[in-house]
Amino acid sequence: MTEHLALPGWVHTYSGKVRDLYVPAAPHPDGDVVLVVASDRISAFDHVLPTPVPGKGTVLTQLSLWWFEQLADLVPHHVVTAAGGPGGVPDAVVGRAMVCRRLEMFPVECVARGYLTGSGLVEYRAGGQVCGVPLPAGLVDGSRLPEPIFTPATKAELGEHDENVSFHEVAERIGHDDAALLRDLTLAVYARAEAIARDRGVILADTKLEFGRALEGPHAGAVVLGDEVLTPDSSRFWPADSWAPGRAQPSFDKQYVRDWLTCSESGWDRAGDAPPPPLPADVVRRTQERYLDAYRRLTSRDLALPGV
Repeated sequence: MTEHLALPGWVHTYSGKVRDLYVPAAPHPDGDVVLVVASDRISAFDHVLPTPVPGKGTVLTQLSLWWFEQLADLVPHHVVTAAGGPGGVPDAVVGRAMVCRRLEMFPVECVARGYLTGSGLVEYRAGGQVCGVPLPAGLVDGSRLPEPIFTPATKAELGEHDENVSFHEVAERIGHDDAALLRDLTLAVYARAEAIARDRGVILADTKLEFGRALEGPHAGAVVLGDEVLTPDSSRFWPADSWAPGRAQPSFDKQYVRDWLTCSESGWDRAGDAPPPPLPADVVRRTQERYLDAYRRLTSRDLALPGV
């Protein structure tokens, strides 16, 4: 069971792989809001690992806040405040939490891909397409696509895999107009973020976004960008100077964790029933460094994290 903090003025309602959600214990001055706290938990292969990565929640939150600012003219976001004080974020989680407008979330993961890798590569190798979108022959792991594509997925329960689906399936589930709007917003966000990242020497290979409809507040009735956005947990970021199609790319994420778990040193059988073992200190440190490196490169800002 995932541990969470007791926070004055807030009642815990849900814990995901990484985030904990709270609702106000009393009516909030900003109306129907939730407190979204990014923990230092890390997941891999659909398991939440027993070893946290110190400061990871701060990186995820601060990077999301930075991206929300860069995208505000394209699509409104759900953040009310990330500051402390009355009506704001409790002191114990300032820096890694946001007070957010509650949204009626769409039941779809909105994925944009500009490069071929991961589950998209598996689908392509099997049938020459991804989520019903046909692609040219001859592409390899890491190939840049002729143009970015919208490759949605259904949301899975904790511990389960998201399932890639076609645009048609999304339209059947939520209606064609909303599906088209989500597709257009996803591709617009990806295009903006990909250009910003490329200017900073970083390739944004793909990203997963979540949208909802605002029930109240200044954007009531509108489709709003929610959850986190464009972090190493929801996106693949590669250093541009080492991009080389035809192999797995170095990345600014938890690849050190995945690599260690699948090597003989870990002693873990991914196909077995046993949970993953604790992470060694050097794997934690290197993972922390990659998250922090992504933040620094993208924002040109710095963060002080434990042990770095």
